[in-house]
Amino acid sequence: MLRPLMNVFWLSLKEVRSLLSDWFMLGLVIFSFTFSIISQAQNTAQEVNNATIAIADEDQSQLSRGIAQHFLAPYFKPAEQISVHDIDQLLDRARYTFIVDIPPHFERDVQAGRRPTVQVNIDATAAMQAGIGSGYVQQIIMAEIQRSLSRTDTVQPAAVTLTIHLAFNPNAAPGWFMSIIGIINTITMLSILLCGAAVIREREHGTMDHLLTLPLSPVEIASAKVLANGFVILVATALSLYLVVRGLLAVPIAGSIPLFLFGVALYLFYALAVGLFLATLVQSMPQFGLLFILVFLPMQMLSGGNTPLESEPRVLQIVMQGVASTHFVSFAEAILFRGAGLALVFRDFLAVAGLGALFFVLSVVRFRRSAAATAG
Repeated sequence: MLRPLMNVFWLSLKEVRSLLSDWFMLGLVIFSFTFSIISQAQNTAQEVNNATIAIADEDQSQLSRGIAQHFLAPYFKPAEQISVHDIDQLLDRARYTFIVDIPPHFERDVQAGRRPTVQVNIDATAAMQAGIGSGYVQQIIMAEIQRSLSRTDTVQPAAVTLTIHLAFNPNAAPGWFMSIIGIINTITMLSILLCGAAVIREREHGTMDHLLTLPLSPVEIASAKVLANGFVILVATALSLYLVVRGLLAVPIAGSIPLFLFGVALYLFYALAVGLFLATLVQSMPQFGLLFILVFLPMQMLSGGNTPLESEPRVLQIVMQGVASTHFVSFAEAILFRGAGLALVFRDFLAVAGLGALFFVLSVVRFRRSAAATAG
């Protein structure tokens, strides 16, 4: 019993040394857990930030000029005056994201209660800014009209006051969410890539044939690859959470990082087994890269990290319960965002452990058959 464990230990040490000597893969790990996380956290593409806006003012009244002056930073750049005849041309050139067309006699009609129409043209190719920014534009225009009608800067209170409380992210800072989701996606991506690349690299360099001639079983070889690459990813995850997310980005972690890392360790058996399984289906790294895209992208998009699982069709919700990444995203968000303890996430832990053990066994069986075919 001791001999197989020692074999796995020394093989794992060899795998770690091999990864550390591979500057490309090592650089990918470092970049993915540092600069990639920082860029995702600081990316404001999902928010309205310095959006370009123009005003086609056909009224030239005090009200229309007041509306133009209330589009302010950081949401909008200063509104530029354009001709109404240039609206279509400027939209075609993507010169502005928003163009507000204020009709003639606008202020007079507003004062007379005729309810004039203001046309807001939006370049919806900037989908996120278009969706959120249209609401901002409407609020600014309506607030200025109300001030004009009341002839005071004091806005009349609404009949019902809506009080909004934002839990777990009071300022709705996108960086808090994107940094954690970036780590979650990186763990899945690198787990599949590192383990699969390790198998294919050994096969292409001929060292796999040497290993099979030694008194080593395919189970020991596969286990070593999973343990070694899992150890590297687990250490990188811990450093990224402590140094990058909580240190450089100053993102508060609500829950227990050790509890999250324990869950990551369970999940790695599944994710690394996926990489091992895919490596047995292909003959070269380019083939593995293409197969990786077909597997990783659906896992990333449908696991609940990008959009809530409840927003997906019912059939997909049921299917994704059989994918460990769904439960991984669930307990990761619960722990890191909401401060959940083991009592709340143990079901997801059990699901990840069960699916990981099942897929690990299937991958080892497949790897044994592939090794036997290579040796034969």
